[in-house]
Amino acid sequence: MNTNFFDIKDSVAFEKAALNLFYHQAKNCAVYASFIHYLGIQPNEITAYRKIPFLPINFFKSHNVISNLAAPDIVFSSSGTTGQIQSKHLVCDVKIYERSFNLAFEQFYGSIKDTCLLALLPSYLERDGSSLIYMVDSLLKQSEHPKSGYFLHDLKSLYQTLKKLQIAGQKTILIGVTYALLDFVEQFKLEFPELIVMETGGMKGKRKELVREELHHLLCKGFGVAKIHSEYGMTELLSQAYSFGDGIFNCPPWMKILLRDTYDPLMLVENKQTGGINVIDLANVNSCSFIATQDLGKLHEDGSFEVLGRFDNADIRGCNLLVQ
Repeated sequence: MNTNFFDIKDSVAFEKAALNLFYHQAKNCAVYASFIHYLGIQPNEITAYRKIPFLPINFFKSHNVISNLAAPDIVFSSSGTTGQIQSKHLVCDVKIYERSFNLAFEQFYGSIKDTCLLALLPSYLERDGSSLIYMVDSLLKQSEHPKSGYFLHDLKSLYQTLKKLQIAGQKTILIGVTYALLDFVEQFKLEFPELIVMETGGMKGKRKELVREELHHLLCKGFGVAKIHSEYGMTELLSQAYSFGDGIFNCPPWMKILLRDTYDPLMLVENKQTGGINVIDLANVNSCSFIATQDLGKLHEDGSFEVLGRFDNADIRGCNLLVQ
């Protein structure tokens, strides 16, 4: 499969690319092919991307979701709590992932070369297989600022670095796991309005979960910024959506969000209704590009979306086919 989808400019090109990839994966990805078969769907009957069936994300825990034609370059895995089965994403061409995150990051934030990137991601660094760490490692190598780097648990050093960058007027992005950012603002206070603070979500069992409004209020107050940015990504995806604030996410052109009915997973719901988040990620060339996540969301007319929470139960209703 080619990667011309990175050049998508309009909805017609997206539809064509999505359908071509669907036909390819329906034939060459054994797990997805079986799922479609059990649903009683004939791939050649699908003529619009909104009709494509979405594979429940739990299959990445129970099966190897990979094209029959390929072998993995690298395997990304989810964090998971003790005793929990990890999701694994077998990535056949890691250069596609690199191109995806580089193009998306530049689209939303400009060149990384002239940006100082600071990373506060302790729980990710302390395990193997994180796709987020792979991305941040690459971006750090591309940044030409000498103070770019990780701050594992050294919050005082991070504070001192941020103060120096503010004085220097340096464009700075701080990407951090939620609980670590909260740890920071409980110990230090900044007034750095130009700083971009990007939270990746997740308390990782370290803290009580907070609603987004409360969380962002605390972080805005602690860093002295007007908005908190966010990244929406996961082990099972090779693309990320970004939010510039207020929890409103936008996708790069090769990624699209649809919402499904929470009781009928094969039925899509209209904009502004709450539904389960389905993701089309065309960068998932050699796994599955059509994934039904366990997130609940709301979709807006312009294609932007909000993440409202997660399904209460571990299994998505009506999506237990093949999960043994």
